[in-house]
Amino acid sequence: MGRGLAARRSVRSRGLRRVDLLGVDEVPDGTMKMAWVDGTDQVLVINTGGEFRAVQGICSHEYFELDKGFLTGGTLTCALHLSRFDLRDGEPLDPPAEVPLAVYPVVVENGRILIEIPDGPLPVNQ
Repeated sequence: MGRGLAARRSVRSRGLRRVDLLGVDEVPDGTMKMAWVDGTDQVLVINTGGEFRAVQGICSHEYFELDKGFLTGGTLTCALHLSRFDLRDGEPLDPPAEVPLAVYPVVVENGRILIEIPDGPLPVNQ
């Protein structure tokens, strides 16, 4: 469901587009869930205390899906090499990662979690 729905629910305006990722009920407090943009790019949606955040779904250090990691006190830890990232700005807090995760602005509308991204490919950091 995630890939097709997100691809169909992209709304464009002023060089930006809003992409519908998931319903708020799909990401309970203290959890995270991978979503897809354009059927190819992974975005990790995180719910901490009812506040939703969205970051690139792949670690900036080495290709590894971040939904396999874990959340602790406002941080996300990649399970591959244990790099830890600040969820507010994507900054790496522990090596080996040196490049921050891309963080996407989140909008919650009508029970849906959307991100606002520039037209074109999804910006990611590597």
